[in-house]
Order: sequence, then C-alpha cells, then structure tokens
Amino acid sequence: MRKAGTVITQAWLTADGAAEVMGALTAEGGIARFVGGCVRDALAGRAVRDLDIATDQRPAVVVGLLKAAGLKAVPTGIAHGTVTAVVHGRPFEVTTLRVDIETDGRHAVVEFTDDWTEDARRRDFTMNALYCDPDGTVYDPVGGVEDLKAHRVRFIGDPFSRIEEDALRILRFFRFHAWYGKGAMDEPGLTACRERRADLGRLSVERIRAEMMRLLEAPAPEWTLQVMAEAGVLPQVVPEAGALRCLGRLVDIGESDALLRLASLTSRRADVLTGLAERWKLSTKEKVRLRRMAAGETDVPAGLSDAEARAQVYWLGPERFRDLALLDWAADGDDRRHLVALAERWSVPTFPLKGADLLRRGVPAGERVGALLRTLERQWVEEGFEAGKAELLARLQDID
Repeated sequence: MRKAGTVITQAWLTADGAAEVMGALTAEGGIARFVGGCVRDALAGRAVRDLDIATDQRPAVVVGLLKAAGLKAVPTGIAHGTVTAVVHGRPFEVTTLRVDIETDGRHAVVEFTDDWTEDARRRDFTMNALYCDPDGTVYDPVGGVEDLKAHRVRFIGDPFSRIEEDALRILRFFRFHAWYGKGAMDEPGLTACRERRADLGRLSVERIRAEMMRLLEAPAPEWTLQVMAEAGVLPQVVPEAGALRCLGRLVDIGESDALLRLASLTSRRADVLTGLAERWKLSTKEKVRLRRMAAGETDVPAGLSDAEARAQVYWLGPERFRDLALLDWAADGDDRRHLVALAERWSVPTFPLKGADLLRRGVPAGERVGALLRTLERQWVEEGFEAGKAELLARLQDID
C-alpha cells in the first residue's frame, strides 16, 4: 500500500493503552494500523479522540490475541469484523480488513480480506481512508492526504455507487464538508447527492438525527445547509428548515449548541418544534427543551432592564431564558449579550417560604395555602427578591 511520505509524531500513538493493543495485535506477525478519523484529524491539526484500528487478522484471532495479552475483548460487531478492545476503561475498535459484497442502502454483507487497498476502497471519502503504523508512518491508497490539504471532500470511486451502498453517505458528504471543506463542493459528489436524495427515505430517523446534529455542531454550517437546501436534500430530512439567516446570526453570535441551532432553522412554532422532536425521537429532556424554545409564548425583549431580566430568569429558569434570548437575538438582530450574560452569572435565589410556614401561622390546609404562597412570591419577585421570611409572613394579615 502506498505510503504518504509523511509521519505522525503525536503522543496518542502510544498513550492510554494504544501501545498495548497494537502490541497484542502484532504479537504473532499480524499487521495493525490506525485508520480513519484519528489519522485524518492528526494530519489536519485537530484533536484526536477515538482510536480505530484496522488489522489483517480475522475477528476470532483478534479476540484470542487480545485475551492472551490480558486485555478485554468485546465482540461488538463480530459479523462485520469489529471487536472492541478495552484498556484501562478506554475502548479501541479493531476491525478486520474487509470488502462489502452485498448492500441494501443501509446494511452490508462483508467478506474479510488481507488486501489493505481493497479495504480502503470500500470506505466513503478519501480523507477517511488513511492508515498509519504504530510508528506514525502514514499510508494513503486513494489520495486522501491531497484532498485533506485541499479541504475537498471526495467520494472514493463512483459517488452514485457509494450512495447506493449506504444512503447515509449523502448526509455525511455535507457533514464532512461543514467540518473539513472549503470553497465549492466536489461537483460529482454534489450531483450524486442531489439526484439520489430520495434514498434518504430509507434511513432510520436515529441515523438521520445523529448525522444532522453533528453537522449542526460544525463551526459554521450555514453555507453547507444552504447548498443542501438548494440541492433538495435539506427538505428531505428537515422540511421545517427555512430560517438560514437566523442560523447564520446564531453562529455569528458564537453559539454552537446543536439544539439551539436546530430551533433557529425553523419557524419556532410550538407545533413545529413538537413535531420535529417527536419525529427525531429526541430524549425527553431534549423534547421539553426544544418545545420551550417556541417563539411568542414568552419573549425576551432586547430592552429589558436588569431587574426585569432577573424576574424573567427566576420564572423561566436560566436555561430557558438564555435559549430564548439567543433565539430572539438571532431572529431580530438586536443584541442581547448583556441578558445572556446575566442568565449565566446570576445566582437565582430561593423563595424563603414553604406551605408549612403558612400552616404554622394558622392558615387552614387547602387551596388557600397555594394561593397565598403565589401572591407572596409574586410580591417578593417584583420587589427584587429582598424581603425575608419574617417580613413575608407578616404580610399574611394584609392579604384578602
């Protein structure tokens, strides 16, 4: 396999269990190389996180080699050749070299091989088909280094065929451009994505959601999303998306939260946000948060005074107030930086009274207790949270 003429010298090659896993896999003459994202990100000068490994050893042999070295081996995807090695709590995905012999647009039937170039050719983009030895020597069988340097996301082989194998590659094409690309997108790839966009209907919502959320987390995804919209791809996965200008403002503000960015793309109508949350099967916490971003129910005007803002933060909670302030800022362009900062730094006080305090003062149990508490709490907030417990209790006789 062709060497790239470059060597990686970063510490992750041997740190945190990497050396142990590589040592185990090569103990009986086999070959093991780091592959994919870790090599790509190292060459791009980005932080390296997950370490994936490719090997010419068959899965059963991989399990045996890891166990012989005293390492934990978990057969996480054994049918596709993947075994997860765990060292000091850190996982390493180890996958046997393979070729896809049958695909249906979502799943593949694989056949194991000893050919590193064949393994590279079944991957999606050239920048993801980079390998490196434990000593840092980089191998580049399909021109990924050149594409990475040029900030070009390019399919390996025929883009139509690669999308036919797995329709998720349409979204991955755009997601990788948002993170690694610059300038115009690779035209053959873009054309294939445009013409095969209906294939996205075969994907599970979980796969679509995961890919789109990662795209939305990119430093500046709005241009990529604009191209997706023009290509008819975005309406296939987020038909509610129509406010790219709002997203652009949110990015300019410096907000990178994917859920906020998703809300900014929509009309922020409550029914729209609820429908999107249900369709994408968001977690209960995410559903509640997204629904509470709806516009119009509670606005955060740019001209709020600090006292008014504190009252809203108290009633809404810091997270919701911050979300609404940012989304309203993105919608109308009026700076709310001071309001966002207030929500982040102000320590919300606790209302000093409880129902038991009123019962001890002779208030009969029942709805009256709750009504009195609400009245006193409103007064306490309107007066700037200054009244203490004794003062509030003293007001009971003055409330009808």
